[in-house]
Parts: sequence; structure tokens; C-alpha cells
Amino acid sequence: MTNIAALLADAAVFVLLPWGVWRLARRAIPIAVLPILVGITLAVLHAPVQAIHIPSVWGDDIGWAAVLVLAFTAGLEMWQHPGEDRTVQSVPQPSLGRLLAGAAVALGGPFLIGSVLVYTFFLPLHGWAPAHASPGIAAASIGLCIAVSALPVLIGLVRELEPGQRPLGQLALKLAVVDDAALWIGLALLQFAAKGAAALHGWTGLEGLAILLLVGLAMAGSWAARHFRHARLWVIWACVPVYLIAGSWASHELGLHELIGAYFAGAIMPPSWVRRLPVERVGTFSLIWLAPMFFGHSGLRIDGDALTWPSVVASLALVVISIVTKIGSVYAFPPASGLSRRQALGLGSLLQCKGLMEIVAATILHGKGMLSDFAFASLMVLAVISTTLTGPLFRLTAPRARKADMPAVGAGAVVE
Repeated sequence: MTNIAALLADAAVFVLLPWGVWRLARRAIPIAVLPILVGITLAVLHAPVQAIHIPSVWGDDIGWAAVLVLAFTAGLEMWQHPGEDRTVQSVPQPSLGRLLAGAAVALGGPFLIGSVLVYTFFLPLHGWAPAHASPGIAAASIGLCIAVSALPVLIGLVRELEPGQRPLGQLALKLAVVDDAALWIGLALLQFAAKGAAALHGWTGLEGLAILLLVGLAMAGSWAARHFRHARLWVIWACVPVYLIAGSWASHELGLHELIGAYFAGAIMPPSWVRRLPVERVGTFSLIWLAPMFFGHSGLRIDGDALTWPSVVASLALVVISIVTKIGSVYAFPPASGLSRRQALGLGSLLQCKGLMEIVAATILHGKGMLSDFAFASLMVLAVISTTLTGPLFRLTAPRARKADMPAVGAGAVVE
């Protein structure tokens, strides 16, 4: 079979089939989770897709490039404020200190509780301890995946909220920005911690050049933000691939995952430039038409035998831990004083969404040998269930909207 034929078969299975199901289901299921569901199903059934060269070489490359773009746009979206309506002030506005403290509790609570529970109850289970990482690193890796919130998903969701609930969604976005940045920092720190002292052995001049490159990009972005705010559009577009490629290469040379560099490259671009870019359209196109091959292949590469009934039960337990700890942390210490109980619960319901960020994080950690096959399979199931439950949970817990404002968080709201 030629590379083109294999790519077409790949796209049919992981792009067109999920898209068709998404449309037939009237967007009741988030499109982000459908390719991974297809991949997991094929892996569990041991379907002989290798006979038609799936996953294809070109599909792997296209999916990988698309996920780099998604990570880059996630960094860019730190500077976006979609759908913000400053005339609606039904949610108390937090101070910066209270916001950061609330974000720390919303992330730290699930991370600490989840890590302890995983270390105590999950890692002793058969197949859960990774071969190339200590139990502490493995528990912290799973705890990080439990704690993360999905910024790209929430941006799409907030755009679909009715005006009366949009301020609550905007507050969730502010917290998710901090969570997202903490995720990538945490991934970098965990990879360094897993390597120990060996992380600094064998460094060459290229690592120093990578650090200088990242510092230079950050300084250039800061300078441009102050002195070159209204650059020509072609200049901005010319800088986009430079930042993306340079950031990805630098993180790779430092022994980290390329996606970490892609995310930070987007985050350090000048905000005034970012607001002139079609970030949403580029992200949506990559998500629907290109990245599904990456996520489908991730599901396909799990050990189908690892997704046994005990691992499914473990996945459901992780779902409960993830939802309860996230909502409980936000409820115990709201990021803004004066939030009502239902507002705090609704906020926690939004932030428990895992989306693509957890799938990417789990894929990175599994590829580095810091997650076992059993843990990886369970985390993939967790991401699917968590993302799917976001809309129903928000409708159940958030303050009731006026009938005139309906529809609210519709079935198709969570599209990323």
C-alpha cells in the first residue's frame, strides 16, 4: 500500500468517522474525545489495522504537527479573552493575589490528594508501577494529569455560554490559564526529576544555545510588546513559525518534550500581535481535521489487554477523585470572595474538564516511561469521561439561567 493510500485510510478511520459520528449525534459528544474512543476500541478488539498500514507514516507526521500547533495556540490563547462582556458583573471580580491563590488551591488540592491516593492504592495494583520511574514520580505524574484543566476546551465552551453565565466562564478561563502554565512547568520538572543528576550529564553547547534561544525569544517578545505593538501583519505571520520551530527545538535539546517548547513559544509572543491572529480558527481546523490522527493513534497504541475490567474500575475511581477534588478545592477556597455556593460549584465543574491537555500530558509521560500501560489506558478513559461530563455537570451545579437566555451550555459547546 502506498503512503497516500495509507494516509487516506488513516484519515477515514480517525478523522472522517469521528466527524460523522459527531454530526449524527448532533454534537452531543465532544469531538475531541471521539478519535481517542475509536483508537481505544480498535486496540481493545485487537483489530488488524496494521494490514492497511494504520497508523500511517504520513498520518503520524501530520497529527504530530497539528498537536504542536495546538500546543502553540494554547500558549497564544493565554492572551485571548473570548466572549468577555464587561457590562455584566454578576460574578465578583477577584484581586490578582486572590486569583493566584485560588488557582493554586484549585490545582494543588487535586494534585496532592490524587498523588497520595495513587501512591497508596493504585501503584500497588498489578501493572500500575512504571518500569523506568520511581513510585513517587509515577504518583506525581498521575496526580498532575488528575489536577489539570483544559484551557482550549474551556475557551470553546465559554464562547457558547449565555450572557448571564459568561462572567463565571471568564473566571474559569483565568484559573485555567494558570493551570495550563503549571501543567507545562510541571511536565518539565517531572522529566528533570525522573532523570535525576543524569539530566545535567552529557550536556553540550547545544543545550546552552537552546537556553539562550528561549531567553532571546522572551526578550524579543517583551521588547516588541513595548515598542512594536502595531507591526505589519506579514511580520507577525513571519514570526509565528520562527517562534514555534525555535521553541520546539529548544525544549527538545534540553531533553524535554517538544510540546512544552511550543506552548511557551506561544505564551511569550507579544499580546498585541496575538490578538490580530486567527487563533481560534487555526486551532479549530487543527483540532477537527488534523490532530485526530495523533489522538486516534494514541488510543490505538495503548495495550488493549491493559484495559481490563479492573483498569476500567480504576479509571472510574480516578474520575471520581478528579471531579470531587477539583470541585471541592474550588468550593473550599473560591478564587473570588463573595461567590455563591452554586457559582463555586459551577466553576469547579468547568475546571474539572480534562480535554486534550490531559491526553497530551499522559502521552508525553507515557512516552518517557513515567506511566505504565495500565495507568496510561486509565488516564485516557478519564480524559474522555471528564470532558464528556463537563456540560451536564455545569448545567446541574451552576446558577440557573433565565429562560430568555437559553440555550446555555449546549451539547455542542465543548468542541475542542
